[in-house]
Amino acid sequence: MSAKALMFMGTGSDVGKSLIVGGLCRAFKNRGFKVAPFKPQNMSNNAAVCDTGGEIGRAQALQARACGLAPTTAMNPILLKPEHESGAQLIIRGKRKASMSAREYFAIREKYMPDVLEAFNELKSDYDLVIVEGAGSASEVNLRHNDLANFGFAQAADVPVILIGDIERGGVIASIIGTFEVIDKNDAKLIVGSIINKFLGDKSLFENGIKTIEKLTDRSVFGSIPYFNQAHKLPAEDILALKQKTVKQTGRFHIAVLKLSRISNFDDFDPLNAEEGVFVDIVEAGEPISQNADLIIIPGTKATIADMKFILAQGWDIDILAHVRAGKPVLGICGGYQILGREISDPNAVEGKPETINGLGLLDIRTILSEKKQLRNERGIDARFAKEISGFHMHMGVSDGKDCNRPFAKIEGKNEGAISANGRVSGTYLHGLFSCDEFRQAFLDNLGAKIEIGLNYEAEIEQVLDDLAAHLEANLDLDVLLEQAR
Repeated sequence: MSAKALMFMGTGSDVGKSLIVGGLCRAFKNRGFKVAPFKPQNMSNNAAVCDTGGEIGRAQALQARACGLAPTTAMNPILLKPEHESGAQLIIRGKRKASMSAREYFAIREKYMPDVLEAFNELKSDYDLVIVEGAGSASEVNLRHNDLANFGFAQAADVPVILIGDIERGGVIASIIGTFEVIDKNDAKLIVGSIINKFLGDKSLFENGIKTIEKLTDRSVFGSIPYFNQAHKLPAEDILALKQKTVKQTGRFHIAVLKLSRISNFDDFDPLNAEEGVFVDIVEAGEPISQNADLIIIPGTKATIADMKFILAQGWDIDILAHVRAGKPVLGICGGYQILGREISDPNAVEGKPETINGLGLLDIRTILSEKKQLRNERGIDARFAKEISGFHMHMGVSDGKDCNRPFAKIEGKNEGAISANGRVSGTYLHGLFSCDEFRQAFLDNLGAKIEIGLNYEAEIEQVLDDLAAHLEANLDLDVLLEQAR
């Protein structure tokens, strides 16, 4: 029997679509349904590796976890990973197909609708309920032609839509009613109702607002969801939320993470920020790196050479070198690891044009970028503390040099990453390793951070997902929502 499906679109970006879909996935799982998430097209540099080796958006991987499932490429068949201002890497069913400009992609994207529908139908054949998430704003009528992410998919798959509005940013009545006004009438027919998200204060004060929305849209408002205070504990899908997640500034151990222009997999640092004794400071463009930072982390990036130049433009190279001279540590992850080396070479124009530039020179390694992307989940032992670690490789390039003889970790008996001769600088290709509690706590303890009560990070994520499900159960009638699915 084919599954029922229900799609959630937003009046704009960052209205909470991913969070609501994840919470509903857990809520319906807890009710005994076999439920799966689906996002036809995602644009994000925050990605996860599936067991089969492909990659999907990190938000869909979290939603899969909420369903009690391992992520699969069917859950996010098209992933766009921005590499520069007007172009992105195109991922189809988990594999890189090409890099192209936005204009080039929009001109050909309709040919990928069969891939989207095939993935959706795979999930429908295996599950009771598929909860679909749209992308960006439902009212982007300028992008409606050949659309795969929102109403283009909903029409092709005949999926009913619930519209999500964000009351926190203001103008929620206009944003919902305005969506109906600007979209095609046939698209509007697919909308069965709306939800108000991020509500703060007395709900009774908005009763007339709900009546206005229902009257002018001729659709039900299925509920108002109060602001979920634990949302910051879950991985953010959008880089826009990154600064918002660093609200805690009382931690004794100060970690500075550089917000590179093409930062990727920025949820690598969520477990560090979750520790009570730690403050993760996201250093924005134009800001200096604080002299009080105990550790500097250079994160992953979708454009290593461009972000090496970005570091120089911010003057961060001067701050990093001063930090190391003061005897303080630096860690590079993936592209950040490559940046720490002596040289980065792109002979095959993977990132735009053939080019070779100097890195920061803090690790004796050289990197050659290549078109072949390495995607795999890994388990191993870290070299310093002999703690078990797990994570994933997601990179295009090979690094080699003398410092690789002092590895960051051992993966299946082979060296992974590098550590400088003075031990202050280290790098690894492994994303996600700070989710490993024993390693994270040993790493922080070695650097002098005082962690009084160890955090069980994975257990906390599970608890937050259960709390989110309960939060939605309390503020939405899930039986009524289920009636809308078909």
